[in-house]
Amino acid sequence: MMEAANRGAKEGGATSVGCNIELPFEQESNDFIDVSIDFRYFFVRKTMFVKYAEAFVIFPGGFGTMDELFESLTLIQTHKVRHFPLVLFGSDYWGGLLDWLRDTMVDEGKITREDLDMIFVTNDPVAARDHIVAGYKTRMAALSGS
Repeated sequence: MMEAANRGAKEGGATSVGCNIELPFEQESNDFIDVSIDFRYFFVRKTMFVKYAEAFVIFPGGFGTMDELFESLTLIQTHKVRHFPLVLFGSDYWGGLLDWLRDTMVDEGKITREDLDMIFVTNDPVAARDHIVAGYKTRMAALSGS
């Protein structure tokens, strides 16, 4: 999945950066990376993601994916980082988790219904792109004082 992001960055004329975690079972970096940064610890890698990313598009994954998702949501919710678009791709995969967030965490008052607005779920790449572009435009307008 990350190869597609790196390929898109490179084809678009941007610098393509790969943030790799050192694990015995992880894949090697791909051929579309201009700058490769290897991390030993997940928390350092997550810091780099959150600091430099304009958006997160999260695809189905395991514990590491969930860790990155919930860390991002927590940092946005508590205003430790600026709000950025967070897209969950694959509604079938994420549906059960979103039901639990709404039916358990919201109902018990652990999070608010508005907190769920941080999450955009789609199966459509164009909708994901449009959501990210809208978030970027909102951020640029705020920075310019418009």
